[in-house]
Amino acid sequence: MAKVPVDQIDQRLRDELCSAYAALILQDDKKEITEESLNKIISASGNKVTSNFVRLFARSCQGQDLDKFLVGGGAPAPATGAPAPTGGAPAKQAAAPVEEPKVEEEEVEMGDLFGDDF
Repeated sequence: MAKVPVDQIDQRLRDELCSAYAALILQDDKKEITEESLNKIISASGNKVTSNFVRLFARSCQGQDLDKFLVGGGAPAPATGAPAPTGGAPAKQAAAPVEEPKVEEEEVEMGDLFGDDF
């Protein structure tokens, strides 16, 4: 993966990362995730995030059990494969899976977003 300096991350992605990390800090401290609490942590870290994004992010967290989301890794994966054959006919052999081309992701130094204090 490529390494990208924090100052070269586009603002949209930076808004998302800062808001997500601030929410994780609040969740870890068992604090309510609100627009005000997110802004407080983001400001303390020396970052600036678009106010509309913070408002929407806070609303999306309301009523969600983030602990459950973090432990479970999000939504469950869909079941794959065909059901077992039940009749006398032999099962058709599945075609070999097609390998998707790998896309190189950029690596971001996460510690630089919030400085050494967090």
